[in-house]
Amino acid sequence: MDKYNLLYTPQGEAISEESWLVYPRPQMVRDSFYSLNGWWEFGCGENKAYTEKIRVPFAPESRLSLVGRAHMKGDKLFYRKRFSLPEGFVKKRVLLNIGACDQVCRVSLNGHEIGSHEGGYHPFAFDVTDALLEENELEICAADELEKHEFPYGKQTDKRGGMWYTCVSGVWQTVWLESVPEKYIRKISVETGRDYALICVEGDTGEGEVSVSGQTERVFPLKDGKARIEIPDPVLWSPENPHLYDFTVTCGEDEVKSYFALRTLEVKDIGGIKRMCLNGKPYFFHGVLDQGYYSDGLFTPAAPENYENDIRYLKSLGFNTIRKHIKAEPEWFYYLCDKMGMCVWQDMINNADYHFLRDTLLPTIGFKKRNDKRMHGNEINRKRFIECMEETVLRLKNHPSVVYWTIFNEGWGQFDSQRMYEKMKKLDASRFIATVSGWFKGADTDVSAEHVYFKPVRIKAGHKPVVVSEFGGYAYQVKGHVFNSGKEYGYKKFKKREELVRGIVSLYEREIVPAISKGLCGAIYTQLSDVEDETNGLLTYDRRIVKVQPEEFWPVSQAINEEVQKIQKGQD
Repeated sequence: MDKYNLLYTPQGEAISEESWLVYPRPQMVRDSFYSLNGWWEFGCGENKAYTEKIRVPFAPESRLSLVGRAHMKGDKLFYRKRFSLPEGFVKKRVLLNIGACDQVCRVSLNGHEIGSHEGGYHPFAFDVTDALLEENELEICAADELEKHEFPYGKQTDKRGGMWYTCVSGVWQTVWLESVPEKYIRKISVETGRDYALICVEGDTGEGEVSVSGQTERVFPLKDGKARIEIPDPVLWSPENPHLYDFTVTCGEDEVKSYFALRTLEVKDIGGIKRMCLNGKPYFFHGVLDQGYYSDGLFTPAAPENYENDIRYLKSLGFNTIRKHIKAEPEWFYYLCDKMGMCVWQDMINNADYHFLRDTLLPTIGFKKRNDKRMHGNEINRKRFIECMEETVLRLKNHPSVVYWTIFNEGWGQFDSQRMYEKMKKLDASRFIATVSGWFKGADTDVSAEHVYFKPVRIKAGHKPVVVSEFGGYAYQVKGHVFNSGKEYGYKKFKKREELVRGIVSLYEREIVPAISKGLCGAIYTQLSDVEDETNGLLTYDRRIVKVQPEEFWPVSQAINEEVQKIQKGQD
């Protein structure tokens, strides 16, 4: 990476030894939290040898880890941390939580193997109580066989360039400890409607109660692990009014704080056109694509404020939606979207092989139909994709901001899409499902999702709501804020910022705004920020330069709002 420009976000430039000290699980908060982020001993190779230090939770490929290089194929990554727990921390049991480790890891404490985990995007935990001592030595061994393409890996590659980015391996989210009673709450699930919430509690805790904060404190009994909360005069969640209801679950000696929101999603026929509706009214999902990469931390931003700043900037432009593209984020990202008001279209994470001719070139010029029953037939790869899809949905179902699932993107790794739609529908029928985004259609889907880059947007209303789930991609390099000055990747290139702004505004005015009355229900512009070679962001990769100012783009958002209001009046 040394031949590329070293770009730091403001938060990365000011980072301290310890980072990401926020509570990592905002929807299941206990009063017990001990962070293990910060300096760890680190080594890379076939044999365990701790030769340097690494800053957790940043992957070794990132600058913020202070390792800043990719590991060699086949090498293992070794982490070691010594710690002593503060007095009074231990209740009955102690759980070790790891936010994410790419791809396979084994964990040992004081010489005792605690457990192992496979998959690179989701949290896992182990009970380490019986191995604890007064002074402790925690070791993590990680392996990342990216080249096999077995596990979901998204945009990562060993040979970055173009639309492919620097790979990430090892620990890339918070490592932390919590202490719980002997009998404790293991999981909370929430199902909501317009005026109720069904709280489901898993664990060996028996009965308890749920208290909901509001104008007055209301307490509901928890029987057989369930409590139904009726909400009089409900306040519905939307990006314009992101209202959250706080609640606390108490079971025996365990107590957990969480929240829920009330909102509805459905498809309605309005004036002969299928429309996506939020809280009963036609809604236009006005959004951007977000790859989830940062110039200094790669998969992991320097601080939660990076997420917050991205969301605040998009809202200042008038956007209400983020398409999280082929990556699943830490819980904190979704919490901020819940709290600040930003819809999330969540992609599943691709695995298997990508082929440019099959998956991009031929579909782009019109060859978009293909029977995928036997595509990507490797059963191990299929199994890994399904496991990750299930884990993604079950982990994020409680977040009201998540309104839409994308199963397959542009044919990459696509297989048996009819069965995958049916499986997704069983996992979660409460959200919109796009079985495919772009092409290779044929299976059932809730939404018809088009990608339009090299031709005008032309909308033809049909038996499903229509969205443009990718378009734009206009590129402009800002001198001094470019990762790879030798390359510029984008779908239309501009030499001046003012020309870029005019180009984006004109694109919306010519093609997006007029299409809303014809049936367009959402549009996702590519993209939030530059990412390595890609310089098609609204922000630079280091988040220091705003390419499009709010006052320049706000008239576009206002025009979109006016079109939506006309449709809503027609509904009434």
